[in-house]
Formats: sequence, C-alpha cells, structure tokens
Amino acid sequence: MSSFDPNGPAPDDAGIFGLPTTEAEAALVLLPVPWEATTSYGGGTAEGPAAILRASHQVDLFDLDVEKPYEAGIFMLAEAEVLREDNARAKERAQRIIQNYGKLPESEARELLGEVEALGEKMNALVRGETLRLLAQGKLVGVVGGDHSVPLGAIEAVASRTPKLGVLHFDAHSDTRDAYEGFRYSHASIMRNVCDRVPQVSRLVQVGIRDFCEEEMDYIRAQGDRMAVFFDRDLQNRKFRGDSWANVTRDIIAKLPEHVWVSFDIDGLDPRFCPHTGTPVPGGLDFSEAVFLLRELVRQGRTIVGFDLNEVAPNLADSGDEWDGNVAARLLYKLCAFTLASNGKATLRD
Repeated sequence: MSSFDPNGPAPDDAGIFGLPTTEAEAALVLLPVPWEATTSYGGGTAEGPAAILRASHQVDLFDLDVEKPYEAGIFMLAEAEVLREDNARAKERAQRIIQNYGKLPESEARELLGEVEALGEKMNALVRGETLRLLAQGKLVGVVGGDHSVPLGAIEAVASRTPKLGVLHFDAHSDTRDAYEGFRYSHASIMRNVCDRVPQVSRLVQVGIRDFCEEEMDYIRAQGDRMAVFFDRDLQNRKFRGDSWANVTRDIIAKLPEHVWVSFDIDGLDPRFCPHTGTPVPGGLDFSEAVFLLRELVRQGRTIVGFDLNEVAPNLADSGDEWDGNVAARLLYKLCAFTLASNGKATLRD
C-alpha cells in the first residue's frame, strides 16, 4: 500500500475497488458466490459479484464516515469455477420443477428436487468451509452473492465462534418461508434456515419488510422475542408523522446484541436503486437511510462480525445498464468500511 495512489484510476486488472491488496495482507476478505439456483421470478443474480467488481473500480476511496478504510486491506477472492458449474446444473433442474410445478410425475419431481438440494448443500458447505478457513487466519469475511440463499454457511461458521449472535436483515421480503416451491435452500427461506439451524442467533432484526405471506407472518409471531420486524409500512408511518430517522434507528439497534451479522438483500432499498433485482417491491429504504443505520450501528457500540450483500442483478446483457452494480459497489464499500471500523481496524469519523 505504500506506493498505492488512492486518487488514481484503477487498472483494468486491479482487485476490488482498484486496490493492490493481496489475500494475505487483507483484514477483510470478500467471498463471491455466483449462485441463483432457485430463482423464482427475475434472474441474473449469479452475475452480481462480477458486476460489482467491475463497478467497484469507479468508487472513489475517500469516505466521509470512516477514515481510509482501504488501508486495512480489502480483497475479493476469485469465483470458484465449481460454483458456476453447480449453479448451472441446479438452476436447470430447479426451473424444470418451477415451470411445471404440480404437473411433473412424482418420481421425476422427487429426483430433480434431490439433485437441487444436494447441490445447494454442496454450495453451503463450500461457503462454510471457506469462511472457517478465513476466520482461522484472523480475517473478517463478507459474502457477495448471488441470490439470498448463499450466506447460510458463512453465518453458521461465524455463529460457531459467537455464542450470542444478532442478525440485522435488510430486505423487502421476510425470507422465512418453509422450503419455498419445495426447495429447502431457497432464496425465500434463508432466514427460516438461519433461525432453525443456527441456535447461536439470539435475535433476528428485519428492516424494510413489505412483501410476505401468511405462513411467514405466523412464523414471525411464533418466534416471539427472537425476532423483531420493522415493517416498511410502520417505518414510513413514523416518518410521515414527524418522527426522525435517528429515533427509528435507535429503536432498531436497541434490539440487537453486541455482535451482529449484517445480511443485506439489495431489494430492501427503494427499487430505483436496484431496478433489475430479482423481485423488486415498491417502497423500501433510501440509500442514505441504510447507510445512516449502519453508521449508527457502529457508533452505538455494536461489532459487525461479517456481512453478506445479495440479489444484485445487472442488466448488462439487455442494455449495458450498470446502475445496479454501481449502487451495489458503493453499498459494499460502506459495508466494508463500517465492518472494519467496528472491529478497530479503521476509525469512524465524527
């Protein structure tokens, strides 16, 4: 880093955010997971990590919230080719089920589902193993998806070292369906899996939720104090009635324990920031509101032990539109910066 110019243009072959950092030098390592096997509406999230990497070269590194976060070292691993191959197989089989839901012979549907589930378990095992490897080296880890099914293994890995873990979940959807369309590792079931499979998660706090089914509402109620949901309707109503976003964020953060995993589905934002995400929903957070909440999370003494950013679907094939990747790259830099600051590896500005 001694010869790195943070003001200069990023070379085409540079790493994430144009940084020259190696994996060994990095305090924070990003794990890209190009996966969208169970996509049930719009597709393209498997291209999210690559789009974010490209767009990250246009992110200026001076940050008003955190002092020179890049100096701690941020590195993105190369995509594992096996994930690309397995995703293609799993997606093809899953789409045969989704497009013919309830019409396939039972034996064929069961065989296809078994293949998708096995490939999903393999993906989760890879993410879990890579996260454990990095944690053993003292690294902080961020997962870059892919659809929202991808961070389960990483959350399991971090939770194995964190007896009382909170999850701060930004999303338009609750993602607490039970095996949506039959898929246990569905993007619509990630938080159900976290609650059911990761007992160390003592509190799940959801923010921006505005699209969910009756089954999910019943599940939320059954979790009692373990879940706190800040529905988008209620957040907007508080603002309409004159409450400040600072007060709202204080209430959200009060629900979280000291150690927090941040799970950020980009469709938690207003869809003007992510128009090509898989399942956009009107409403949602402004980009600045999300950043303010993350900053306050750190300022109020919480430690971000890791994070994931998911459901970024670039529209490059149709129109060359880089907007989704552009927004996601800037959100990723903020997630990296606040994570580093909360762990004492960078300084939060006043």
